[in-house]
This record gives sequence, C-alpha cells and structure tokens, in this order.
Amino acid sequence: MKILIIGATGLTGRRTIESALKLGDTVTAFARHTESLNDIKDKINIITGDAILTAELEKAMIGQDAVISTLGRGGSIHAHNLFTRAAVSIVNSCNHTAVPRLVWLSSFGVGETFKDASATQKIAYKTFLRNIYDNKKASEQIIHASKLNWTIVYPSTLTNGQARGKYKVDDHIKMHGLPMISRSDVADFLCNAAHDDKWIHRNPIITD
Repeated sequence: MKILIIGATGLTGRRTIESALKLGDTVTAFARHTESLNDIKDKINIITGDAILTAELEKAMIGQDAVISTLGRGGSIHAHNLFTRAAVSIVNSCNHTAVPRLVWLSSFGVGETFKDASATQKIAYKTFLRNIYDNKKASEQIIHASKLNWTIVYPSTLTNGQARGKYKVDDHIKMHGLPMISRSDVADFLCNAAHDDKWIHRNPIITD
C-alpha cells in the first residue's frame, strides 16, 4: 500500500513511518520541516509542505492509497485552529486526488469519548486542554461529514515507551484513573487500521 503520513516528523509520526515500513508499505512523509528524516531518506519519499495548504498536499497525495494524519500541537495548549484548517485541507485534497482512505489521529476525551473519561481525565480535558480539544472536535465533524473512508483514532495519554504489542481497542472503553499507551503501539494500530476495512467509519479508542 502507498501511504502518505502527515505530521511525519512528530513523535508519533516518526513511529508511524517505522510501522508502515514494517508492513511493507511505500511511505511518503509530509511535514513542514523534514531534516530529521535524513537518516531514513533512502527508505521513504520525503515531501516538505504545510498541511493547511491544499495545493502542497495535493502534490503529495497523487497516487496514494491512504493518508494517515498524526498532526499535533506539541507542547502547546492552544490549537490556533490547526486541526480544523488541516481537516478542510486534507479532506479537499483527498477528494481532488481520489484518495479514499483517511486515518486521523485524535485524542481520547475529544467529542463523544469524553463520556467514557475518568474523573481525573475530565478535569484536564475541561481546563488546560479545552482549547485544543474543542478544535479537534470541530475538525472531526468536518471529517465525519465527508465522503471519505475515514477512521478517527482516540488514544489515551501517550508515552514514549516501547511498544507492548498488546492493547485494548474498542468503540467505547470506560476509563479509570489516567491510563496510558505508547506512541509505538498507537502507530502500529494506525497503520493496521489503514489496511483493515473493518475500521472504516468508526471511532476506535485505544489504550493499554
């Protein structure tokens, strides 16, 4: 499968590249600053561009079978409408280039998943994460309304630990305390979901 990974230089994006390569996929990495990918430039295609600019995205999407978005705000607590702007650009670019499959990385606690959050999680989601989560929710409404074969993935708190290879995935998971999951395990699921039609038009939650 030919896969375009958006946000490829982020902590989860880099791991998603590695997971896709293990599956034998042909990977195109897309990010604003791609210098950190030079060590694997012989294994992947690298395109420098901005995810909110449709013209740049369309060039990268031509010939792809699927798109995986791992866009994030890093350590910022303000979205600055990144996710809504990116969602519009990505959906339009997929439509214009006839790429049917989109796997979108979100966060547990966004949208309907808030109902399954623990009391501890809800405090964070309603306070310092509120701006980002509101923008993520709005972006996902754009994706849900599209005609793409989308999957939106909601991981619990991300860690930089090693992959365990075992994790829970379901449409609803009632959380307790502050559960976590490694970025490597999330990357593994993102890539497998791109290959598996059973996740189309579903919103899986993933956690250890």
